[in-house]
Order: sequence, then C-alpha cells, then structure tokens
Amino acid sequence: METPEKTASRPIDFIRQIIADDLRTGKHRTTVTRFPPEPNGFLHIGHAKSICLNFGIALENNGVCHLRFDDTNPSKEEVAYVESIMRDVRWLGFDWHDKLFYASDYFPALHDYALQLIRLGKAYVCELSAEAIREYRGTLTEPGRESPWRNRSVEENLHLFERMKTGEFEEGSHVLRAKIDMASPNLNLRDPVIYRILKVPHHRTGDTWCIYPMYDYTHCLSDAIEGITHSLCTLEFEDHRPLYDWVLDTLQTPCHPQQIEFARLNLTFTVMSKRKLLQLVKEGYVDGWDDPRMLTISGLRRRGYTPAAIRNFCHEIGLGKRESWIDMTVLENAVRDDLNATAPRVMCVLDPVKVVIDNYPEEQVEEMEAVNHPQDPAMGSRMLPFSRELHIERADFMENPPAKFHRLGPGREVRLRYGYLITCTSVVKDEDGTIREIHCTYDPATRGGSTPDGRKVKGTIHWVSARHALPCQVRLYDRLFVAENPEADKDINFKQHLNPHSRICIEAAMAEPSLTDLAAGTQVQFERQGYFCADTVDSQPGKPVFNRIVTLRDTWAKTQQKIN
Repeated sequence: METPEKTASRPIDFIRQIIADDLRTGKHRTTVTRFPPEPNGFLHIGHAKSICLNFGIALENNGVCHLRFDDTNPSKEEVAYVESIMRDVRWLGFDWHDKLFYASDYFPALHDYALQLIRLGKAYVCELSAEAIREYRGTLTEPGRESPWRNRSVEENLHLFERMKTGEFEEGSHVLRAKIDMASPNLNLRDPVIYRILKVPHHRTGDTWCIYPMYDYTHCLSDAIEGITHSLCTLEFEDHRPLYDWVLDTLQTPCHPQQIEFARLNLTFTVMSKRKLLQLVKEGYVDGWDDPRMLTISGLRRRGYTPAAIRNFCHEIGLGKRESWIDMTVLENAVRDDLNATAPRVMCVLDPVKVVIDNYPEEQVEEMEAVNHPQDPAMGSRMLPFSRELHIERADFMENPPAKFHRLGPGREVRLRYGYLITCTSVVKDEDGTIREIHCTYDPATRGGSTPDGRKVKGTIHWVSARHALPCQVRLYDRLFVAENPEADKDINFKQHLNPHSRICIEAAMAEPSLTDLAAGTQVQFERQGYFCADTVDSQPGKPVFNRIVTLRDTWAKTQQKIN
C-alpha cells in the first residue's frame, strides 16, 4: 500500500528525521517499529494515529512493524479485544505479516530478568500496601522514604519472589520493586513496582502465572527482545523514558531501542480515554463499542468512514512535540474529500410528501437516465423509474415562500433532477393543516430537465417514484458531545455534555429502487443530503438501514444553535 506520507508533499517530521539520520549514519541498517496495544478495549481514532505512524514509517523505510499485545493485566483483557484490534489494523490497510507477538510470550524471560535484577541488588520484595507505597513515594517537592524492606538480602528477596510466584501470598501483600533512587526528582525512578500478584487466569497462559510484570518493566524488555530500533510513544511516557533506559542499561541487554515521544491526538467534541468510552458502553449511553457515534475504529467503520480517509487525516494532522487540539472538522473534511471522489450519487427522500402530477398519464412509467457521478463518467449511469406520483422532501415546498426560496411553491416551477419541470397548482391538507399532497402539472417538453424554450428555472429538487420507492430506515448521526472538550471542567461529569440529538432515526424514508440490494458497508451520497452507508449490522436486502457518515458541508454551527 502506498501511504499518504510517501505521496503528498509535506516537510519531514522530527521522528522521520531521527530515523533518516540513524539510517544515514549507519546506527541502524533497517527500521523496526512496533504497535503495542493493551487488549483491554477497542481501538479509537487516537490509536489510528499511532498505527499509521508505526506501520507507515516501516513501509517508507523498507522495514518491519510488529504488532505486539501488551497482555500483562489479565483482569481487564479479553480475546475479543485482541480480535478486534487485529481486525482494525488490517482494515486500516496495514499488515504485520509474521511479526505478531504477545508480551505473555516473554513471561519466562521477564521472570529471569527479574531474578537478574534481584541478584544484582537492584530489586527487592516489598510488603508495603499500595496506599503506603504511594505515601512513601513523596511528592514533586519532597523526596520519598525508603521501604522498611528495601535492604533485604539477595537470598531473602529470591526466596520471597519464588513464594510470590508459587502463589503463597495474597494479592496486594507483596510486590517486587526496582531499587533505584527514592530521592530522584523523577517520581518514576523512586523504586517503581515491576511485579505484582494477580490470581486471575490469563487468556493465553491460563493459571501458569499468578505474578505479572508491570507495563514500564515489560515494555522496554519486550522492545529489546524483539530488536525494535525506534520505540514510538505518546508524550505521557516522556517521564518514563529514564526508567525505560535504566532497566535496559542495568540488565545490559544486547539491544537498546530508542524511545521517542510525540504528542497524542486530542480531538474536539469527543473523549479519548478507554475507561470513559467503556463507561459509555456499560452504562448504555451508546449501543456498544461499534456504535457509529463512537470514535472507535470499529464505530467509524460501521458509520461508513473509509480507511483512506482516516489515513489521510492522520497524515494531515502531522506529528508534534507539544499537545494541541485538532478540530473535528478536519476529520469530517477528510472523509468528505475521500467520498466526494468515490461515492456514487443516489436519491433518497428523508421526509417525504406526495406530489401528484395531474396531467401525467396514470399508468405510465418512464425510465430516466441518471449519472452515478457527475465528475466521473467511468462510474456510468442507472435508470430511475418516473411515474405520476412522486415523493419529494417536505422542506422543498412552502405555501408562502420568501423571495429567495428557489424550490416548489404555489404557482412556482422547479426542475425534478433527471426528470421534468413541474409547477404547483394546489395542495391537499389533513384536518390539522398538515400538507398531505401537492398537485402539479408537468411540461412534457422538458424531459431530462432541459428547457427547449430557454426559460430559466432556479430550483432543482430530488425525488423518488412513489410506486417504486424503497422504504428504509435512515439514522442521522452527529457528534456525540456538544462541548468542544467534554473533560475541561473537572467538576462536571463529562456525560453531562452528551448530545441529545447525536442520533435521529427516520423510520419512513423513501429511496430509489436501485438501493434494494446495496451491499452492507457500501457508501453512497444521497444527493443534497450527505454521505451515507448501508449499516453492516442491521441492514438487510430489501430492508436497508442507512447511517449518515457526514453532511455535505459543515453544519455544526447551526446544529449547536438549535441545541443551545
């Protein structure tokens, strides 16, 4: 796959510059990166940035990128998450080939490295509780205090660590800590915990282990075992880098990867915390991890986003060393740009009102040719049935239209897209005043929307034949939150910013019959409405369900005014 980074002109970012320099100077002969997700949830758009970075850099330099699951916390990890992550990475267009690894593959080696640290006098078994460890740790302005068990002998530490391994102790009663510096200005170096007891079956190793390594300890050693050259992390790991280097230097591993940090993706109108996303799922605010309102990769896929749009978005936002916020419109524009070129055009009426063409033969049906993409003749055309009774959008008619309203009204003439010019003659209303039918006449000389006499008609509206229309459900999805940063005010629960109009279900939309057998997951543009996708879960042949991917243009400012 040719990545956007290879094809688009963009100044080289600082990470690619470091890698280029390393290859040029001979520090490395090849590039080996890794994407190391923890299988405790579904990936989101922030992870997509890391996937595109790590796999993209490997592709650009004829290197390799490993997919490695950091499965060291069996209490929160599931096989379902592993499978979803693999599916997401592949869907984005990347492949790890034979470079699939699990941190659990290294449990024996990590245990042996822990024994080495103990023998070197660089690790000890501590019996302080988690709360006491935090208390002893100190603050940014005050040094920490040494654990009462910090100076145990090597023999005693080896004995206690073995007893931890065999399950003699309860969870939380003993931990193995690295012995570094309780007065270090970096709190991560104040004797961090590197092993803890967890009597929970692991989804890959079963009950083999009841002690599990901590992330900071596992991460650097996994990188070294795999021969990673550049370990790319988000900025929150910058303060952890000294610990990363300490472990590798102390153990004198044959490979010492370079950890490089970059700014994580902060996107407006969403949350990126897996913990908070899990809250939304478990508490029923959304319909699961793949709810199209969620900015999980599975949610974006179900909504109708394309892999190319997400890759282009990640390329567009680039890489930086400082935290910044990316406006949601950048992501929405990326999918608009992609679908504008690739999505065929079709017609669907979301809020139908019937139009009766009184002077059109009652039983007559014509076939109107409609192009599938006005800018791409190669996409061909399709035939649309046209009959005496049609459906148009209710919003395309006004009884007392203002001067700048260029659609249908009493005595007004409009063009039916690919059809005829029609003129409104009367309306029929229900008892409550709701318009039930709009009666019109048509000009037979204007087939295809032409005007042989040269008269100007400003309005063009879409339609479907009532007799042939395909009833369908349409879900109008919008941003899940109304606040740009739902987490900005720590005194307000982020869920209070949920958008009550993030999903509007239209049960009686009418689509052209060509969509009857549209394959699930296919994207189309509903002319004048937006881009839509046949839902991959609920859509069935003859009973389609469409998800709105994005509007034709940014309408969020108006939407916010309505909400507020």
